[in-house]
Amino acid sequence: MNEALPLWVYLSEEPLTWLTVTVIAYAIADRLAAAVGRHPAANPVVVSAVLVIGLLQVTGTPFRTYFEGAQFVHFMLGPATVALAVPLVQNRVLVRRSFKPILAALLAGSVTAVTCAILIGWALGLPSDVLASLAPKSVTTPIAMGIASALGGIPALTAVLVILTGIIGAIAVTPLMNVMGMKDMRARGFAAGVAAHGIGTARAFQVDPVAGAFAGVGMALNGALTALLVPLAFLLFSAF
Repeated sequence: MNEALPLWVYLSEEPLTWLTVTVIAYAIADRLAAAVGRHPAANPVVVSAVLVIGLLQVTGTPFRTYFEGAQFVHFMLGPATVALAVPLVQNRVLVRRSFKPILAALLAGSVTAVTCAILIGWALGLPSDVLASLAPKSVTTPIAMGIASALGGIPALTAVLVILTGIIGAIAVTPLMNVMGMKDMRARGFAAGVAAHGIGTARAFQVDPVAGAFAGVGMALNGALTALLVPLAFLLFSAF
């Protein structure tokens, strides 16, 4: 242990160490998920987060130090979101045929997510900055943080709420859809993308390529619509 300590002190100060730790943690989590048949509860994002958090706690590493090394993963959120256009183009015929149901589901999902978040937060007596942080929780992190910041919210809190929403959605979406008897992969995927953004979309791709494509559509459209709805909802809410 005495010989390993200097080595760890050196490694903990190297930025690429935490990037490597993040990638390895996800690889382990993905193997575990595959070993249990991609069960919803074994979501790789959840498992890898637990592994990384555990290591940070054991080593006493502050989050700032970790993020300096792993921020490249955060940077890749943008390109990864844009890359969802590839399956969208591949399934563009199906998407065009489903335009009307997509529009109806988008409006219902977006309005419900924003309205419920604001009303529940208001009922619990949350301050306005926390409400602004909570309202965009169902869209992907970069968009949600931008919305929260523009409304005087706390972007860091928004990021946490977005991730929690995505994790809960990704775990619940498959068993919930099965209980509801929903078999159309287009509807299943779109619902996952609208409700649980990128993490839900990743789960949809694990289940079915068509579900993944429609989840990507749902995530993108919900991000754009929510960016319009949240400021409008706050204006209406402040008028009462």
